[in-house]
Amino acid sequence: MTNLALTDEILMSIDKPARYIGQEVNMVKKDLNTVDVRFAMCFPDVYEIAMSHLGIQILYDMFNNMEGVYCERVYSPWTDLDEIMRKDNIPLFTLETQSPVKDMDFLGITIQYEMCYTNILQILDLSNIALLASDRAEDDPIVIGGGPCTYNPEPIADFFDIFYMGEGETQYQALIDLYRKNKANNCSRNDFLLAAAKLPGMYVPKFYDVDYNEDGTIKSFMPNTEGVPTTVTKELVMDLSDTVYPEKPLVPYIKATQDRVVLEIQRGCIRGCRFCQAGMIYRPVRERSIEFLKDKAIKMLKNTGHEEISLSSLSSSDYSKLPELMDFLIEELKGKGVNISLPSLRVDAFSLDVMSKVQDIKKSSLTFAPEAGSQRMRNVINKGLTVEDILNGCSLAFNGGWNKVKLYFMLGLPTETEEDMKAIAELSELVAEKYYEIPKSERNGKVMVTASSSFFIPKPFTPLQWAPMCSKDEFQRRAYVVNDRMKEMLNRKSLKYNYHDPDVSIIEGLLARGDRKISKVIMKVYEKGGIYDAWGEYFNYDRWLEALDEANIDLDFYTTRQRNLDEIFPWDFINTGVTKEFLKREWNNAMNEQVSPNCKMKCQGCGATMFKGGICFEDKN
Repeated sequence: MTNLALTDEILMSIDKPARYIGQEVNMVKKDLNTVDVRFAMCFPDVYEIAMSHLGIQILYDMFNNMEGVYCERVYSPWTDLDEIMRKDNIPLFTLETQSPVKDMDFLGITIQYEMCYTNILQILDLSNIALLASDRAEDDPIVIGGGPCTYNPEPIADFFDIFYMGEGETQYQALIDLYRKNKANNCSRNDFLLAAAKLPGMYVPKFYDVDYNEDGTIKSFMPNTEGVPTTVTKELVMDLSDTVYPEKPLVPYIKATQDRVVLEIQRGCIRGCRFCQAGMIYRPVRERSIEFLKDKAIKMLKNTGHEEISLSSLSSSDYSKLPELMDFLIEELKGKGVNISLPSLRVDAFSLDVMSKVQDIKKSSLTFAPEAGSQRMRNVINKGLTVEDILNGCSLAFNGGWNKVKLYFMLGLPTETEEDMKAIAELSELVAEKYYEIPKSERNGKVMVTASSSFFIPKPFTPLQWAPMCSKDEFQRRAYVVNDRMKEMLNRKSLKYNYHDPDVSIIEGLLARGDRKISKVIMKVYEKGGIYDAWGEYFNYDRWLEALDEANIDLDFYTTRQRNLDEIFPWDFINTGVTKEFLKREWNNAMNEQVSPNCKMKCQGCGATMFKGGICFEDKN
């Protein structure tokens, strides 16, 4: 057994010491004498969240199947251990070998949500790695970022050596080979970064300069070094049935947030919701073959002992072989005590039939995401759901024995009116009324309709990226409008309303569309003690306001300001395949309340055909 980095005394004094000792089921062990490149893979949040992330499981498997490469893991220490490590000068360590992160060749950080940005600085700081990339020494690990937040890397650009744009399965072998070559030739860190910047999908911030107009908008964003590309195109895996996928996922000894086997059935989404970043940046839709999925499902369940398998996708109902896959899993898992989870389903007759076979109706509630209460607003955001679709789905569910429904909405969408806000309560009421159409003798107890609203945050590479956000007070007012209308409903005792904290949404909006100037704010928040901002009990809005004030940054400039259609955005140098012309066209369609057909109905010319695969080329001669 590897010697632990933490003493027994420390482990006994902290919450959930199993977070820090490694040795999980299917953990990879390698002889360090056979290794010449060590890669620390990091998720900057607590262990239970990190161990639920499929992307790290895929990359962990991929790296550890590379000859001479050892991929180890590191996650954010919880606040109790963070305090001890600082006090006792204990360097942050990897789980596999309990080695200091600073001894690694690479530190790869997956960035899944904006509110983890201060935790990135925690990871660097506890690892004794300079926070600013410009301050790093020759022997420091190469800090590389990936994940959805890298589609606007600028607010954290000062902290990273490289960003990997797109899906990680394609270019890491080339990057590691380049690193080995650089090392063999005794080249400098800068030489390696310059060579890396010329690889597909790699963005090295130090080789780009930003110039600003007097009003604070970007004047130009250009390379400052010869040979560095002006635009960086995202990397995609075009054949998802001929690529790496873990057959032996890591299984923690403590309960993770998602304690199950995750089977990713496809990437991308056909729907074209105008607020949804994932639906745009992961285009085009690419499916995994049914044979691939059957094989991986059985192997992963056998190798983990998990009692649940989740079919992962942005819109599971749109996977073309879903009926066949479900029939296979139901038959294969019969009598084995394994549950099948189907997130992201559109609620229709087929989906409900499947769910009735795999879910315990007494325990589960049904989830719909209308996103907006009125049909007008759903047209604006291109949701593609009518009130008839919603009520028919609920009716089928109620007749099938369900009596709990969760409805998810957004407040603060562009063009939203008072009537649109109140429509959230009115739609919830219509759903409750649908239940009471069932004869009393056939009802399954009392109905409960829970409506939850988050606040709209414009994200890069969406048609709504030009939209202003509401202020904190305005978000709050809109939530009160909905709440008051809920209390006026006839079936109000069957209705429940929740809404998110507007403070967090405002800061997330700042970070989502920020530029390089925002790094100063993040640094100041961290210096004031800010970590775990994604956790309500640790988020401190006043701390962010103080940091903004000290950095002389105008919050409203980044949040409530309306953008011009010709404005240069911090992320415009990235080519996702989805063109800015298409996004502008969809923005205008949103303002005109026009619905655009989904990718299977009619190609909208978004630009994703440049990747020459996926749904763009299916059934086309």
